[in-house]
Amino acid sequence: MIGRGALTPGRDWCWMLLVGALLSACGSGARWDHTPREQHIVRSGETLYAIAFRYDKNPADLARWNKLGSGSLIYPGQVILLNPPPGMSASAPTASPANRGQARLPPLPTAAPPAWQWPVPGKIAVEFGRRPGSGTGVLLAGKRGEAVRAAAAGRVVYSGSGLAGFGQLIIVKHNDTYLSAYGHNASLLVKEGQTVKKGQRIATMGEGPGQAPRLHFEIRRNGKPVDPRRYLPAK
Repeated sequence: MIGRGALTPGRDWCWMLLVGALLSACGSGARWDHTPREQHIVRSGETLYAIAFRYDKNPADLARWNKLGSGSLIYPGQVILLNPPPGMSASAPTASPANRGQARLPPLPTAAPPAWQWPVPGKIAVEFGRRPGSGTGVLLAGKRGEAVRAAAAGRVVYSGSGLAGFGQLIIVKHNDTYLSAYGHNASLLVKEGQTVKKGQRIATMGEGPGQAPRLHFEIRRNGKPVDPRRYLPAK
């Protein structure tokens, strides 16, 4: 082992950089850093919806590309392709093996958006796309512990804290096109598989960036984040 006094200034600086890199790799966000963007290795407790949310993908596409059926049967260690394999597109599958990989069919019809409401009454503290990192939604101001309500009726497809950067997170599926997500909660009041009504209390607000009471809220259309202002009443 090299003694501390034996390091030259140049080596000392390199050693500090190495230690800093190792510490950064052990941080809370490191669980995602080592996974290639082409695939994801399923970890314990993950769902297909959580994986799709992490990579801005449509869960239906991931299920089809990986031949998962409904997508409910995934297991730790399973490799999930994040892009379509050769001969398969991100739209509807081909009608038969004979024409597979030739012409792409038009996308499947999209479901109409539900009637939305804001999950909390507070003002928008950070607008859509303005925040580095998880700038896929808006940050809504409020009070710690206040009720977070479902923005529309749907089914809870994720309820947990397994996605780095979102704290305790809830994802609600409203139809085959639209999802909504609620992050930085202090407590989660619904479980995966539970049906919720519009306006139903599903969580309590926790602390977001800067340890201020904040709700991370987003709407996704076919897996892609969209500006909630386009769908919700004026705020």
